[in-house]
Amino acid sequence: MFAAASWDKLNVMRDILQELIRSLEARRPVVYCRLVETRGSTPQKAGAAMLVYPDGRQAGTLGGGCVEAEVKRSALRILEGGESGGGPAIVGFTLDSDYGWDDGLICGGRMQVLVDPIRDSSSAEYFRRFEALLSQGAGCCEAIAFDGKSGVAAPSSFLFDERGELVAGISKSVLQTVGGAGGAHPTVPEIVRDNLPLLSDRPRPMAVQGIAYLPLLRRCRLLIVGGGHVGLAVANLAAELDFDVWVVDDREDFVSPERFQRAERRICGPVGPTLRDLEITPDTYCLIVTRGHNHDEEALFQVVNRGARYVGMIGSKRKIKLIFDDLLSEGVSAEALAQVYAPLGIDIGSQTVPEIAVSICAELVAHRNLGGRVPGRPEAVEMRGADG
Repeated sequence: MFAAASWDKLNVMRDILQELIRSLEARRPVVYCRLVETRGSTPQKAGAAMLVYPDGRQAGTLGGGCVEAEVKRSALRILEGGESGGGPAIVGFTLDSDYGWDDGLICGGRMQVLVDPIRDSSSAEYFRRFEALLSQGAGCCEAIAFDGKSGVAAPSSFLFDERGELVAGISKSVLQTVGGAGGAHPTVPEIVRDNLPLLSDRPRPMAVQGIAYLPLLRRCRLLIVGGGHVGLAVANLAAELDFDVWVVDDREDFVSPERFQRAERRICGPVGPTLRDLEITPDTYCLIVTRGHNHDEEALFQVVNRGARYVGMIGSKRKIKLIFDDLLSEGVSAEALAQVYAPLGIDIGSQTVPEIAVSICAELVAHRNLGGRVPGRPEAVEMRGADG
């Protein structure tokens, strides 16, 4: 039902919401199942979603196996009015011999799933605003109260944009939206606001006092300078790892659509002027893997002080030291150069191009997911003092 290219969480969730909205517009009843909390080892983590239809069809997944089948059975019973009075419910599972045997998941993991029947268009605006954020490529965070101990009626949902501003809210009995003609402005419970994570910190899903925080993060851009063998191998792997890949090279054949089929943008032009005029955001990862010392130095000069989230450069320690010394002489600060990841990649004893790509992508993922911490980094290159 979903495009094969929807490999990242943001796009998968967008597709589910689009399908949900189509069902609402067609007045087809559907059950929206959202995994709100996990503990221990589980087949999917919090934030996974699935739609269930009266005929047993589904879209999305909660990880397959016995748990998913039981969620589907609960969803169908709720649609028929046989559970929770036909209203939304929180369904809990422990992966023991009852639910984990067939899947090899007898490990004590626990899952809490919001099973919410959507029978009419009364909640459509909430989901439309949710889908609109994701279609724009923007990040957002859904806060779902699933446990009465929070003091907030469960289940209740609050949708926040990247700035932490409330976009929409929905509860068991009432839908409220923000903005627009006649739009209501619900008050966010203090307990919800107090624990709302900053999306700039790239948080993981979490549950605090019975409230699930389910962030969907804007994809980071990976700007690869150099379309050679290493750049190509990194681009193909990084696209699978939820990076939007841009590639720059001064050789047209090396940035062709046929060569970089997974890249969002392919830019041909002189390295220095092209990078100078290119937008670099706080979510940009810059990777310098050109074919020579001079191009590497020119590329690093253009990006090192531009506010990128990450700058990395391939090369031997000797080459890196020479480039750093040159840039110090040109006025680049030692502090800025100390932030450059060079040599590039986690030390896994890489020898082949695919192995080098794995080590580089492992570093990129670690940096993105661990708040800038990269285990297994080689020692930094020593620089001479800025004064020589």
